[in-house]
Amino acid sequence: MRILIDIGHPGHVHYFKNFINIMQEKGHDVLVTARDKEVTLDLLSKLKVQVLNRGKGGSGFIGKIVYLLKGDWFLIKAALKYKPDLFMSFGSTYAAHAAVVVGKPHIAYDDTEHAKFEHLLYVPFTDKIVTGTSFKKDFGSKKHIRIKSNIKLAYLHPSYFTPSSKVLAKYQIDSSKPFFILRFVSWGASHDFGYQGIAMVGKNNLIEKLSQYGKLYISSESELPDHLKPFQLKIDPSDLHDILAYATFFIGEGTTTATEAALLGTPSIIISKLAKLCGSLIEFEAYGILSNYDSLEEAMPEIDKKLQNLTKAKETQKDKLNAMLAEYEDITAYMVSLAEQYDPKKILVL
Repeated sequence: MRILIDIGHPGHVHYFKNFINIMQEKGHDVLVTARDKEVTLDLLSKLKVQVLNRGKGGSGFIGKIVYLLKGDWFLIKAALKYKPDLFMSFGSTYAAHAAVVVGKPHIAYDDTEHAKFEHLLYVPFTDKIVTGTSFKKDFGSKKHIRIKSNIKLAYLHPSYFTPSSKVLAKYQIDSSKPFFILRFVSWGASHDFGYQGIAMVGKNNLIEKLSQYGKLYISSESELPDHLKPFQLKIDPSDLHDILAYATFFIGEGTTTATEAALLGTPSIIISKLAKLCGSLIEFEAYGILSNYDSLEEAMPEIDKKLQNLTKAKETQKDKLNAMLAEYEDITAYMVSLAEQYDPKKILVL
């Protein structure tokens, strides 16, 4: 079968990379259309898959509307030429619209309840939407599929990923000593509208505190001010998960990297009011693998507690993670199984 996957964010590459490899090994053909956002194209270049660049996107309300039309037209043209049997994405409006135009099904994966604008644009045009069981919204029994898993396990589950200490040596990171990762986001996504992160004074205080206990590295979506640039984490994007797995402690404003750190066995704290809106994060908090706080002030008591016994915090994290994974389904295997239900060869046989 022929599958068109639309990628809008670097994280989406990870969601689908193992699926792509498996499907290609099984003899299926895959085409990826991708937004040129951050390191998306760099990550895709490491896969043996055809990629079409649909541009950088738009900024501001008007810019996003203009790009919506351009992105739709780009995917429609690509689909008319490629003739896919199935569209797949992580909640892509462009894939949903193109699928309707060419008369083919669209399977979307989602874990972002507060993406109201995206839901308005893609849900009505999508055949199946797959989420975790803890997802708060309901898209209706005909199209909404809930499974006991999380999309990030498509690339972080131990069956698919084993961290390598060689990556740390590559960047002269000493894993025998504590080191911390801070993650700051740009708050520019449409579903981030109305929210803001940690104030600069808070960031400075947090950095000063963490630096007393170990080495500090900062990952940031936007450019760091000059006084924070010495802490900037400068790595090949494909090495991030190895570093997160060996990190002693993670604190961040964004939910994606914080969740990744938690699923890799690293104590993780999210400081964002958005986290309370995500069912998967609430579920992870119930399992004890991460903590959500509205502000840095609220998070400080737990940060201080973990800093007092970093070794124990890491061991406890791994124990709780293993207990949770024992109850979770292999989402990559599920993605393959669901997609193959749309294989026209199998449908004809039936």
